[in-house]
Amino acid sequence: MEYRALGRTGAEVSAYCLGTMMFGSWGNTDEDECVRMIHASIDAGINFVDTADVYGEGRSEEIVGKALQGRRDEVVLATKVHGEMGPSRNDRGNSRLWIVREIENSLRRLGTDYVDLYQIHRPDPATDIEETLSAMTDLVRQGKVRYLGCSTFPGWQIVESRWASERRGLERFACEQPPYSIFVRHIEWDVLPIARAYGMGVIVWSPLAGGWLSGKYRRGASPPEDSRAVRFKERGSPVARRFDTSVPENQRKLDLVEDLAAVADRAGLSLTHMAMAFTLAHPAVTSTIIGPRTPEQLEDLLAGADVRLEAETLDAIDDLVPPGEVVFDFDRGYQPPWMSPQARRR
Repeated sequence: MEYRALGRTGAEVSAYCLGTMMFGSWGNTDEDECVRMIHASIDAGINFVDTADVYGEGRSEEIVGKALQGRRDEVVLATKVHGEMGPSRNDRGNSRLWIVREIENSLRRLGTDYVDLYQIHRPDPATDIEETLSAMTDLVRQGKVRYLGCSTFPGWQIVESRWASERRGLERFACEQPPYSIFVRHIEWDVLPIARAYGMGVIVWSPLAGGWLSGKYRRGASPPEDSRAVRFKERGSPVARRFDTSVPENQRKLDLVEDLAAVADRAGLSLTHMAMAFTLAHPAVTSTIIGPRTPEQLEDLLAGADVRLEAETLDAIDDLVPPGEVVFDFDRGYQPPWMSPQARRR
C-alpha cells in the first residue's frame, strides 16, 4: 500500500481510502460482515476510513465505531456534516447551530472523542462560509476535530473559503473530496489546479462511476439484481437516472465501457483496476475512495492497490474521454441551486 501526504497537514494516508457508504441500510445490512471488512482493510494497509452522518441515517458511523474499538489510533478517521438528519428545519446544512450539535452526534455514533477529518459534505448557499469555518474552527480548538475538509465544492467556493480563512484568522480546509473518474473529469479544469496551488489534499469519490467502470453494466446484458441500478430503481430514487439506458449519455457509457475494456486488456489489467489507478495518476490526487459492499468486492479492489498506469494507457483513456469532460452531467454529484430556472429568471 502506498502512502501519501494529506496536503500540508503532515499526516500520511493510504492511497486507498475505505469509504463506508455501503455499510448499513444503504448497502450491506450484515453489520458483523461490515466490521470484518473494515478490519481486513486495515490489515491490508489502509489507514484512512471515510464515512458521513447521512450514510444509512447514522448507521454507517455506528458500524465504523464498532469496528474501530481497540484500533482507533490505527486510522485517520473522516466523517461529514451537511445532509438532512431529522425533521427539524435546522437538522441539516452548514450553520453553526447544526454543526456544533451534529459533531456530538457523530462522536457518539463513532464511539470516539475526536475525528481526524471533519468535512462539509456539500456547499450551502444559505450559509456564509465564514459562519461555517468559524464553527469548525471552534471544534478544532476544542480538540474534537483535527483537520477540516470540504466535499464537492466548486473551485470558486474553495478559493472563497481560503480568502475567508485568511481574512478572519480561521482554520482552513485542508482537503477537498470531489467526484472523479474516467467518466467525470470536470475537476481537472479548476478544482485540481486550485488544490495544488493551495497545498490541499484531494480525496476522490466514485472512481468507478457508480459501478459503470467495473464492467457491471454492459450492452445487451441486464444489470445484476444486487446492483445499484436495480436497487435505486426499486426505491424510485432520482439517482436511478445514472443507470437509465434510455438516456443518450448512458448509451454512450455502454459504448465507452467496451472501448475501455479493450484498453485495459491491452495493458493486462481488469477494467476495475485500470479505472481505480487512473484516479491516482493525477499528481493532485492524494487518495481514492473504495466503496465495497461485499467481501468479494473488497478483495478485488485490494488486489489492484499497487497498480499504476503507463503513459500509453493514460493516453488511450484521454482519446476516449478527453481531459475535463463529463460523459453525463448528472454524475457531477452537485447540482448548483443557482442553475435552477427560479434562480435564473426574475
